[in-house]
Amino acid sequence: MPLKYALALFSALVLLIAAPARAEDAAYPAWRALRDPLVNMRNGPGEDYAIRFVYHRQFLPVKVLRAYQGWYFVEDSDGARGWMMGRFLTKPVSALVRGKGPVEMHAGPGANTPLLWRLAPGVIGRQMGCKDGWCQLDVDRHIGFVPQDRLWGVGKP
Repeated sequence: MPLKYALALFSALVLLIAAPARAEDAAYPAWRALRDPLVNMRNGPGEDYAIRFVYHRQFLPVKVLRAYQGWYFVEDSDGARGWMMGRFLTKPVSALVRGKGPVEMHAGPGANTPLLWRLAPGVIGRQMGCKDGWCQLDVDRHIGFVPQDRLWGVGKP
């Protein structure tokens, strides 16, 4: 086989192999949540790597930055980064209250609607959608609206 045909074949194979990686990378960053009540964050993408943190918060939202062979490089709300096995993550279903001091949960999407509850930082609720800077949140069947800027796990990651 002439050299130019061998190079063309090699180039085509490289493009075929690289295409799925580019498509996968295009999907990130993305929101996910911890599926289990106990999940390890590791220093690298494998069980042979040391455990950095052990999370004890089912449904805690995390930001996935990239993927590698079934492992996800994630960032938590405090900025800690590490690797988690993909089977311990699920599509985003939750949001975490962040910031200093409690946030008000209102009956509707606006500060002028009736106040329902005050939520402490660290509270996790099931997100039900966001619009115009307000997100509907279900915290143990207490449903209301919270300003989007006080939540981690919603909006564009």
